[in-house]
Amino acid sequence: MVYILHTYLKNRQKVIIALQDIYGIGSTLAEKICDHLGLNDQVKIHQLTNLQLDQLTRLLSHNYFLGSPLKRSVRSNIERLIRISSYRGFRHTQRLPARGQRTSTNAQTCRRIK
Repeated sequence: MVYILHTYLKNRQKVIIALQDIYGIGSTLAEKICDHLGLNDQVKIHQLTNLQLDQLTRLLSHNYFLGSPLKRSVRSNIERLIRISSYRGFRHTQRLPARGQRTSTNAQTCRRIK
């Protein structure tokens, strides 16, 4: 297993799929990263050389806001909304949808007791 940005990536997965395990990388961004590095769609993690892994790590750490700093930023933004007593902050404290979705029949995931 390869360790990049506090995340273990599985050796047998394709690079595009494995990159999506890192918090903040979706399918589109993973595809852009592979294109930027010149990696084939079918390349798996264990087939990458040390130079390619080093390039990947350097690219992710310098050019993108990912992983725990991104989580910390999202959490601090939510805490700021709660602290200034905004409507969205109130919705977060009540564990309700914050962006205007209906709650009478949907929002079961958001309303689930944690």
